[in-house]
Amino acid sequence: MSILDMTTIGNSGWIGHSGPDQNAAKTFYKDVLGWTINDMPMQDGSSYSAAAVGETAIGGFSPMPEETGVWTIYFTVADVDASVATAQAKGATLVAPAMDMPGVGRMATLTDPHGARFALITYESMTG
Repeated sequence: MSILDMTTIGNSGWIGHSGPDQNAAKTFYKDVLGWTINDMPMQDGSSYSAAAVGETAIGGFSPMPEETGVWTIYFTVADVDASVATAQAKGATLVAPAMDMPGVGRMATLTDPHGARFALITYESMTG
């Protein structure tokens, strides 16, 4: 089995958890999956709790609470705005419009025509 780099177009390179109690969620997944949870400093001075398997960060926990817990898969694309337009033309619904996250990249969140939530991301490292 090969492991794709998170910047590989089409790869599901990141997962994000949102919910009403992130501390409880972090403890649950740490205990169940053996994840290490580390706070990563962000360029704006805030921090983001990342989940790691070994030394590799695979996802994180949003500081923005949601009513119920949800996982969002981040799919890597070459151009977030173009991919959002294509997704919407194919029946997707925009949940959160494209935005730039300094130090990370450009991302948007949608639901597919069947109601599944997903996000699209272009990492800063891809835009050189």
